[in-house]
Amino acid sequence: MSATTAGRWVNPLLDPSDRRLPRIAGPSGLVIFGVTGDLSRKKLMPAVYDLANRGLLPPGFSLVGFARRDWEDEDFAQVVHDAVKEHARTPFREEVWRQLAEGMRFVPGEFDDDQAFKTLRETVDALDAARGTSGNFAFYLSVPPKFFPTVVRQLKRHGLSDAPEGSWRRAVIEKPFGHDLASAEELNQVVHEVFTPDQVFRIDHYLGKETVQNILALRFANQMFEPLWNRSYVDHVQITMAEDIGIGGRAGYYDGIGAARDVIQNHLLQLLALTAMEEPAGFDAESLVAEKLKVLKAVRLPADLGAHTVRGQYAAGWQGGEPVPGYLEEDGIAPDSRTDTYAAVKLEVDNRRWAGVPFYLRTGKRLGRRVTEIAVVFQRAPHSPFDTSDTQELGQNALVIRVQPDEGITVRFGSKVPGTSMEIRDVTMDFAYGESFTEESPEAYERLILDVLLGDANLFPRTEEVEESWKILDPVEGYWDTHGTPEQYTAGTWGPKAADEMLARDGRSWRRP
Repeated sequence: MSATTAGRWVNPLLDPSDRRLPRIAGPSGLVIFGVTGDLSRKKLMPAVYDLANRGLLPPGFSLVGFARRDWEDEDFAQVVHDAVKEHARTPFREEVWRQLAEGMRFVPGEFDDDQAFKTLRETVDALDAARGTSGNFAFYLSVPPKFFPTVVRQLKRHGLSDAPEGSWRRAVIEKPFGHDLASAEELNQVVHEVFTPDQVFRIDHYLGKETVQNILALRFANQMFEPLWNRSYVDHVQITMAEDIGIGGRAGYYDGIGAARDVIQNHLLQLLALTAMEEPAGFDAESLVAEKLKVLKAVRLPADLGAHTVRGQYAAGWQGGEPVPGYLEEDGIAPDSRTDTYAAVKLEVDNRRWAGVPFYLRTGKRLGRRVTEIAVVFQRAPHSPFDTSDTQELGQNALVIRVQPDEGITVRFGSKVPGTSMEIRDVTMDFAYGESFTEESPEAYERLILDVLLGDANLFPRTEEVEESWKILDPVEGYWDTHGTPEQYTAGTWGPKAADEMLARDGRSWRRP
């Protein structure tokens, strides 16, 4: 027998104070729009299987695919089967697969096709009766943003967004959420006509990564870091997301969007907010959002955007021992495109803790290697009794949080080199997730899909955060629109020269990850 609390299924036999049991989703189903896309095939469907394999989904869990393919349920199940075999993190088990496959359905149709949504409504109702989903369904919009309004209005028109008494309905929306503040506000208005703000889950998959969540643990569960986490000790902060790949087949999506809109507006500003925020009153969604919003509202752009922002575009070069084309030579890209594939910006957080400490954000494609990290670089010692020749190989102390690919934390500090002379050199202490815990980190989408089914909004940016982030980026994009073109940089390098010059003017340099 089950119980409900505010529309959420609760297991009456589960003691909430018992930390031994993992969080398990109650009766529920997931509908994926755009189920034939890359995201669905490589991330979403494998994540659903991995959750089932770990015992975190209910026995009657249902998965419905919606797309423009003339498939039967069996065809869809085969596609999911192949995606799981190729991309799942956990081993393939036949008994888990069979149970999951029993709840799989496919609905063919266009997003403006009323008959298709009528069929979807019938499918959801039939699964509810057959699989015991208790009327709880999440709708995952893995589709281009231009289709969001059509899909959410169709859900309302056909009664799919209205939850039966004691049940829930939720919408999951992938980035980008708008391309500027005006479009984000317009999109929010459309979505909120159908779903209340607490029913909307905006996915930023970076927030599902263990290392990003570990920023909070590192700062607030340990006494040794927090006293140093301020302007008195920190010289500057660098937040980097580098990719070694080009745009691949995403020309239609990427051209006109660019690196800053694609990454800085969401991923990097979220990482900045988590790094700079004050301790929240609790780790519930409301408390976390309140503190992150304070940071985003306090972010100040430099007065001279020409000197303190940089955009670039990769040119032909070598990557991984192979020649690769430049951005303007990629399929589907206009030869006069001004879209940025590299963006760097200097920001400051105008509050008591961070006044005067610059935050340097950078992202780019076709850079030296794939890496995402936050580097908190500390000031040099105010007085050094050592001879300058003894410390010429000594840099600045730094605490580096590696988000990907080898998740962990590195602390860099000076140590004496063994020998008769007093020579000091940088050394590092390393913590790696893979070596310190027997349990492998779950894929970000596993955590986020499970949180959606549980109604846990801690790791999802709210409406206000999205809009504040656009308020930060819009002036930069406006400046770039009227000032020149992106600087070319050779593929496989670490970006345009102007980015190095931007830091050099401040007497600093980029870390080589």
